[in-house]
Amino acid sequence: MDKIETAKHFVKVQDERKGFQPSERWRIMKNILMIGFAFMIHFTAFMGASNLQSSINSDESLGTLTLAAIYGSLIFSNIFLPVVLISWLGCKWTISLTFIAYMPFIAAQFYPKFYTMIPAGLAVGLGGGPLWCAKCTYLTVVSEAYASVSDLSADILVTRFFGLFFMFYQMAQVWGNLISSAVLSYGIEEIPPEKVLNSTLVAETCGANFCGLVEANPNLKLPAPERIWLISGIYLGCMVIACLIVAFGVDSLSRYDRGRKGSASGTSGLKLLAVTLKLLKEKSQLLILPIIIFIGAEQAFLFADFTASFVSCAWGINNIGYVMICFGVTNAIAALATGSVMKLTGRIPVMIFAFFLHMGIFVALIFWKPGPEQGLIFFIISGLWGVCDAIWLVQVNALCGLLFPNKEEAAYSNFRLWEATGSVIAYAYSPYLCTVKKIYILMFILCFGMIGYGIIERTGRVKKVIKSEKPDFELVASNEKFDK
Repeated sequence: MDKIETAKHFVKVQDERKGFQPSERWRIMKNILMIGFAFMIHFTAFMGASNLQSSINSDESLGTLTLAAIYGSLIFSNIFLPVVLISWLGCKWTISLTFIAYMPFIAAQFYPKFYTMIPAGLAVGLGGGPLWCAKCTYLTVVSEAYASVSDLSADILVTRFFGLFFMFYQMAQVWGNLISSAVLSYGIEEIPPEKVLNSTLVAETCGANFCGLVEANPNLKLPAPERIWLISGIYLGCMVIACLIVAFGVDSLSRYDRGRKGSASGTSGLKLLAVTLKLLKEKSQLLILPIIIFIGAEQAFLFADFTASFVSCAWGINNIGYVMICFGVTNAIAALATGSVMKLTGRIPVMIFAFFLHMGIFVALIFWKPGPEQGLIFFIISGLWGVCDAIWLVQVNALCGLLFPNKEEAAYSNFRLWEATGSVIAYAYSPYLCTVKKIYILMFILCFGMIGYGIIERTGRVKKVIKSEKPDFELVASNEKFDK
C-alpha cells in the first residue's frame, strides 16, 4: 500500500512540475528583464553624469577625485554591507533602496563643490556594494531555478542571464550619453577645426601625450551651467523611475531560493563579514583577483582618461556622449552575444580573444595622434573597447558564481570589492600621471590577470565545481517531502 501511495505521490509531483514549468520560465524571464530595464534607466543617469566629470568638473580635478571617492567608499561598502543588507532586506529591496543612494551625486551637479560632490560620491559607493551584490546573487539563484525546470545547465544559463542583463546595463551608455550630448550640442554651431585649433598643439598635448588641462585648447571650454542643470534634472527623474520599477515589478528571491544555504543564511552580521573575508583564502579567489582589478581600472581609464585625453582634448566636450554611445551599443551587443559564443567555443577562446583585442587597443592608443578630423577613429576605438569590456564583465561575473556555489553573496561582494579597488587606484593616480603611463599600467595588470585566469582553467577548478555541485533548493514544496 505504501508503494502505491508513493507512486501516486510521484505522479502528482511530476504533474505539478509539468504544469508549473512554462509559466515559471516566463516569470523568471520577466524578473530578469525588469531588473535589467531598471538598471538601464538608473545607470542612464549615473553613467551619463560620470562620463562628463573629468571634463565639466576639471577645476582642481574635482570630478576625477569625486569618482575616486565613489570607488573608495565602494571598497568599504563591499567589505561590510552586502551580505548584511541582503540578509535583512532580501535582494529585491536591497536593489530598490540602494538606488536612492545614487541620487545625491546627481543633485550635487547643481552646485559642484568639494563639500557637495565628495560626500555625494561617498554615498554612491556605500549603496553600490549591496546593489551589485544583490543583483549578481539574484541572477545566479534564478539561473539555478531555471535550470531545474529546463534542459539547460546552470553554468550555461548563468552566462546567458548575465549577458542579457549587461545588454540592458550597457544600453545605459547609449541613453545617458545621448541625453548629455543632445543638451550640450543644442544650438551650438559647428566651427571648422582648422579655424579654432592648431593641429600641432593637438598632436603635442592630446592623446597619449595628455598630461593635464591646456588652457589654449578651446575644446576644453566648459558648457553653460544651465545646460548641466537640465541634464541633472532629467537624470534625477530616471533614478526615481528605476527605484519604482524594482519595487513594484520584481518578485522576491525567496520564491526561488527555498532550502538554499547561501553565504548569508542564518548568521550574525559579524559572521557574514567573516564569510566574505574568508573567501580570500580560497586559491581560486586569489587567482581571479588581478583580472577583476583590471576590469575596474580599464573602466576608470575609459570614463576619465579616454574621454578627457582623447575625446575632449582633440574633438570637444560636446562629442563625449556620441563617442560613448558607440561604446554602449557594442558593449550591449557583445554582452548578449558572448553567452551564445561561449556555448559554441567554450570560455577559454573568448577570454583569449578579449585579451589580444584589448592589448591591440592599448598599443594603438600609445601611437595614435588624435585630431578633430579623425572622428571615425574615436568611434572605432570606443566600439572595440565595448566588445572587450562586455566579455570581461559577463565571463568573469559568471565565473565567480560558478567557482563559489552557495557562497554567491560573498563571491560577488569580493568581485565588487576588487573591481572598486582597481577603479579607485586608477582614479587616484589619474591627475598625477600622463596618459601614456596609465596605458602601460593597464597592460601590465591585464597580462598578470590572464596568468591567474589561465591557472584556474589549467587546474580545472571550474569543471570540478560544476560536476560536484548541484542546486540544493526545490521549486515545488512537495518535492521536499517526496525526496525524504
